[in-house]
Amino acid sequence: MSDMHLGQAAQKQLERGHLVHMVSFKFKDSATAQDIAAIEEAFAGLKSKIPQILSFEWGMNNSPEGLNKGFTHGFVLTFHSAQDRDDYLIHPHHKTFGSQVGPLLEDVFVVDFWNKTP
Repeated sequence: MSDMHLGQAAQKQLERGHLVHMVSFKFKDSATAQDIAAIEEAFAGLKSKIPQILSFEWGMNNSPEGLNKGFTHGFVLTFHSAQDRDDYLIHPHHKTFGSQVGPLLEDVFVVDFWNKTP
């Protein structure tokens, strides 16, 4: 579709790319392997429950740099818009997940940004 056919807001959205929501977890020492596996499954399950999530990826730290500060899990979600991200944050399934994961976490780290595509 040419630029002439897009509205100004839609064109600005295309220029920005997608909104990326990066989350990293540091689990408490008391969290068991079963607890952590349940969290991995529950977080991944949000993609099918919350339509605003455009994509979801996750993995465990394997960096040789030793700079992870105890954070072991990384999750990357993408959204079409800030409104979609905001709707995700207050979605009942996300709130339920937060209640499930919260007691198992020593710390959480979140960074959101607009990805820049050349």
